[in-house]
Order: sequence, then C-alpha cells, then structure tokens
Amino acid sequence: FYADEMERVGQFPTHEKPDNRYPQTDLRGELSYQDLAERIGQFTLSVYQPSEYVTDAERLQELEDTRKRLNFNQQDSERFLIGMMRTNFLKRLESSAHSLTLTLDRTVGKIDDLLGKIERYQAGSQSNAVLGEADVLPDEDDEDEEFFVGGSRRPYRLTELDLPRWRLDLQRDKATLEAVRKQVAAITPERDGKLREIKRAIRNRVQSPTIDRNGSPNRKLLVFTTFKDTAEYLYDNLSDLATEIGVNMAMVSGDETLATVGANDFNAILTSFAPVARNRRDAPGDADIDLLIATDCISEGQNLQDCDTVLNYDIHWNPVRLIQRFGRIDRIGSRSQSVRMVNYWPTSDMDVYLKLESRVQARMALADIAASGDEDPFTEADAQLELNFRDEQLLKLRDEALTIDDLDDGPVMSDFTLDHFLTQLLRYLEANKDALEAMPRGVYAVAPSEADSQPGVIFFLRQRNAAYAGPRQRPASPVHPFYFCYIQDTGNIRFGCGNARQTLAVFEAAAVGKTAPITELCDRFDRETQQGRDMSLYDKLLNDVIAHIRQTHNSAQFEGLRTGGRGFMLSADSNTPRDATDFELLTWIVIKETP
Repeated sequence: FYADEMERVGQFPTHEKPDNRYPQTDLRGELSYQDLAERIGQFTLSVYQPSEYVTDAERLQELEDTRKRLNFNQQDSERFLIGMMRTNFLKRLESSAHSLTLTLDRTVGKIDDLLGKIERYQAGSQSNAVLGEADVLPDEDDEDEEFFVGGSRRPYRLTELDLPRWRLDLQRDKATLEAVRKQVAAITPERDGKLREIKRAIRNRVQSPTIDRNGSPNRKLLVFTTFKDTAEYLYDNLSDLATEIGVNMAMVSGDETLATVGANDFNAILTSFAPVARNRRDAPGDADIDLLIATDCISEGQNLQDCDTVLNYDIHWNPVRLIQRFGRIDRIGSRSQSVRMVNYWPTSDMDVYLKLESRVQARMALADIAASGDEDPFTEADAQLELNFRDEQLLKLRDEALTIDDLDDGPVMSDFTLDHFLTQLLRYLEANKDALEAMPRGVYAVAPSEADSQPGVIFFLRQRNAAYAGPRQRPASPVHPFYFCYIQDTGNIRFGCGNARQTLAVFEAAAVGKTAPITELCDRFDRETQQGRDMSLYDKLLNDVIAHIRQTHNSAQFEGLRTGGRGFMLSADSNTPRDATDFELLTWIVIKETP
C-alpha cells in the first residue's frame, strides 16, 4: 500500500546472521568465566539475611505466624534477595571485570559498615541499635532496574539477634568476597579479553566500512551494555584508540553523558550519531559521532538507523531487550542494505552458560512474585519454566536476528512442560494397556540417531526407596521417583535427570511411530555385545547415570541447607539413593549411529 512512500523514505534493511564472539575473560588465562560464576554461586551473603540470626522468642513466633498466614515471611524475602544478588554479581561479571569489582567493593563496604555497627553496639555505645534498610538492603545498581529492591521491612533490633554468630559469618563472607575481588581487580585493561576484542572490532570497522544504498561508506557502531559502570570503562579505555583512528565517540546513560565532540547533551549526542534519521539541519562546525556507547536507556523509542551495526558488549538475559536494542537500527528509512548484530558471549559452551546452578537459583527470584493464591508463590517449577522459556529465546537470537513479531512464532510456554508427552502416554496406555502390563521390566530397543542425538543410551529408572516428603520437597527429578537420563557412549551426560523434557524429546524422535526393528542396527548391537553376553559398556553407562543421580540429589540437599531449607531438603533416611540396588531399570533405548 505504501510502495511509493517506502521508496521515498527508504526500505527496511535485510537481516544478516548474528556474529557471535567469545572473548576471553582474562588474557592470561588465570581466571575463567565458569570458575568465577561457580564461586559467585557459593556466596552466602549473610549481610542480607539477618532473619537467620534471630534469637528473640517473640520475634521468632512472629516470623512463624507470618509464614502460616501468608506462606511467606521476611526470611523468605531475604533468601530470594540473596538469589537476586548472586544474579547481579553474575551479570556484572558478564559485563566487565571492572563492573564486578565495583559491586564487590560496595558489598564489602556494606559488610564493614555493619560490622562497625555491631562492634559499637557491643561496646555499649548504642543501647538500642536498630537495623534499617540501609544496613541490610543492597544499593541500587545504576541502569539495572531489574534488580532494584525497595519496599519497607520491619527493622530488627540488635538485641534480637545472635550477634557473635552473625559477626563470624560476616567476617567469613568478607574474606571470601575480598579474595574474589582481588582476583577480579587483577584483570586490568591490559588483561581484558573483551576490551581487546572490541578494539579490534572498532579498528576493522573504520578500515573496512560497509557501503550503504547511496554508495557511501558507513563506519558507525552502536555498542550496548547493561551497566553504566561498563559504559564509562569503555569510554575511558577506548579514547586513545578513537583519537588514533580519527573516530568521534560518545557515551550515554540514564544520568550521564560524555562526548569527544559537540555538545555534551543527551539529544545532541544522539542527533550527531544519527543526523539523517533525526533530521539534523547541518550547520558549520557540525560533526558526526561514529562510535556510541550506550546503556539500555536508549533501547526503546530512538531512531538511530544511520548506523547498521549493533554490538552487544554483554548479553541481556531478557531476549526482548536484545531485540529492542537491535530495533534502534532495524527501522524504516535506513539507507543500509542490511543490518547486523554482534554478540559478545561470556563462554562458547552454551550448556555451561545456561545451566549454571547459581544462575538457575537466582532466576527463581525473578519469577512472578505476585501472590497467586498457590500454596507457594515461589515454586521452583514455575521459575524453571520461566528460565527455560527465556533460554530458548536466547539460543534462537544467537542464530537469527529476530523481531518482536518473530518471537510470536518462536517458543511458547507449553513447549517447556511435559503436557505434550503426557497426552501421548495416556493415549498409548488406553490402546495398549494389556500389552504394557504383560511386558517385563528392563525391555529395550535399538534406534538410529537423529539430527539432535548422538550414540548413547536413554535410561528410564524408578527409585525403589523413594518416599513422599511433603509438597515442599525438592527432588532431583521433575518426575520423581522416576528418572530419565540420556548418556552418550563417551560417558558424557547429554541430558541429566533434571532435564526430563529434553530427554523425552530425543526419545520421541527416536521411537514414536517406529514399530519395525532396524535389522542392521540390531545385528550390530548383538555383535558388539556378543549376543548379550558382554554388556560391560552398558553396565558402565548405567552406573555412571546412577552416580549422576546421586550427585544431583546430594547437590539439591546441600542447596536446601545453604539457602535456609524451608522444607526443600528431602529426608536423607528415606529418599537418598545409596547405590544401584535402590533403582529399578524400567526400560532403555540404545541410540546407534547409522552408516
């Protein structure tokens, strides 16, 4: 309908495939993202959980009464706050070592302030000391509204708390944080792998600019980061390079702007960066900005399509925010033939990135915390559903430059539940009940590998000694007491007992609708096992799976203890699997590679 007008103002550009980069955290290799992330996941952060140290009987009863009435109290609030803080530490690590260092400094400073207050109280200078919000709530991180924690809380009096125990834990936390801070602070600009990578990208951009529809070179680059601290760090450490290669640079955040040319003003900077899109009337002395570093304060509502490249210096965990960033240049009126997105990921191992326990635990706190009428508004199943949903979108964004509309055709919540498989199972049970009841336990089949599967085995087990421990138990498997595990022939656990849906998806692709045996694969299996006389490989794989289940179960119990319990920990005497005799092999499927 608007062909003529589109021709006048310009077409939409085409999307190039995202360019994914994986720069090192530390060029010396002394620190890795995974190691630091795992250490962050172990932070106890007792400064944010005074409720764990309450000794006053009246206050303890008040906490218990509140939980009975609301199914949630201040102890629970503090526990989820700590999860959010771990997430914030992890996000800052992804952004820059500099950003994480500043947050660690602030946290250690808060611990020092609290230790000083306790010391003054114990010395008798404060007879009636009270903990206020400033003592036990984190500072707001600039440009990261997702983690702002506000609201009122009833303050504690120091007389109500076990100060010797809390003081000891605070000192331990301080020592832990200071040790990590020392290591992270050692990643100076000279050792910063991401900084080196972006310098190379900027230099290449200037030396080999893209050519727009008018035949003019375009060397503009829009760099997004979540945190103002990182934006300032980049501005400071890219200034020399910008001068060297003749690039005008600017930085914008929610409350500060910096520019090497022109007026140091928010709108003036954006107009200098995109003079055509923002209809600038050129005047003598007007100069363009080619490199703009920005926080998400400009990820919505800005026309910046003079630029054709967005570089995500860190990955926002909300996929919609990444699409909004890209939307600044993916706009009608662009004179660019195509637009592209460059992503800096903290690690190339996406399984590690998406499955870090610290990240999973922290995202529990980011699930919908509005009271829902359910028994527990913070159910782990709901949080895991939200996590899986966003992770699938992130993976899709890694391979495609999407729009908001594209996400409508992408993953939906039902993709992450077991409803699809349960429906199939019920239908099959209705049609084959007698045959299934007559089938012996341990029956197996051999199937060919598909595009998303590698040679291995899917084991379906039932834990014999499992006992129901109440609605708040935290089992290692979402279908407890059953366990589904997909292990490769190499011994690598492809999908563990916590990934029942993914395992069932592989099983479905390999087995559903396939009733005739594949003779060639069965013959090969018989030869390899000497007609079933040598099952050593499969015995080993089964034992590896059971060891994985026990380790996962123990980790779940440990996490329940570390986060304050709330009844999540299973009863050790009735639910802890001890060895292979505690499991019954229901069925298994061998996946073989086809010639």
